Amino acid sequence: MMTTISKSHLVLIPSYNPGEKVTDTVREARQYWNPVWVVVDGSTDGSAEKLLAMASDDDGLHVIVLENNQGKGAAVLHGLDEANKAGYSHVLTMDSDGQHPAERIPVFMTASIAQPEAMILGVPVFDASAPSLRVKGRKVSNWWANLETLWAGIGDSLFGFRVYPVDALRQVMRKQPWMRHFDFDPEAVVRLCWRGVKPINVSAPVRYFSIEEGGVSHFNYVRDNVLLTWMHTRLFIGFVLRLPMLVMRRLSEK
Repeated sequence: MMTTISKSHLVLIPSYNPGEKVTDTVREARQYWNPVWVVVDGSTDGSAEKLLAMASDDDGLHVIVLENNQGKGAAVLHGLDEANKAGYSHVLTMDSDGQHPAERIPVFMTASIAQPEAMILGVPVFDASAPSLRVKGRKVSNWWANLETLWAGIGDSLFGFRVYPVDALRQVMRKQPWMRHFDFDPEAVVRLCWRGVKPINVSAPVRYFSIEEGGVSHFNYVRDNVLLTWMHTRLFIGFVLRLPMLVMRRLSEK
């Protein structure tokens, strides 16, 4: 297997208490891409030490350890800032728990290199392991995200396997205090669409592991759905304020 080496695109993996799957996830990502960066977001499960040990023997792996847990979006932003300093223009984000398909990394990166001004969004292909409540529930968030962007073409608002332009996403996140926790993924695509960043949808299989298989989930149905509701409330207000601009943009595309 040929590992692609890039000076513009890197794989960025935010990680918080990911369980035993994290080493396999990082190892598989490294099989397909160089470099791979992991931002350990205040983990307390010993995964930081394992990843640092891996990085000591692998020049293509860089591990950033944050002392305290700050949230997924905050971990991604920290990685974006460091990527910008190092001269990288794009990052592919993926989860550390093994759910996202490392074998699709080259496909997503190739799509991004072909259209660097766009964001490449993963559209999940679920198998029987996917909890039906989560599969059905994400349809609500997807409907709102498409409304808030006047149907700009977001295939899935929640799937975190995607490629972002570093500069555009940093500018979006630095201008407001949100997008630091579980609300990062859907708010990022909506706000980037508002900036005119085109979404390109690419399918990707997703795997949910059981506890017996080493699966770990930090999703809390009550807490995180309240967070998503508040997020879509403020995004809808932003959508109303931007509606004339969005209408003019859509008309100019026809």
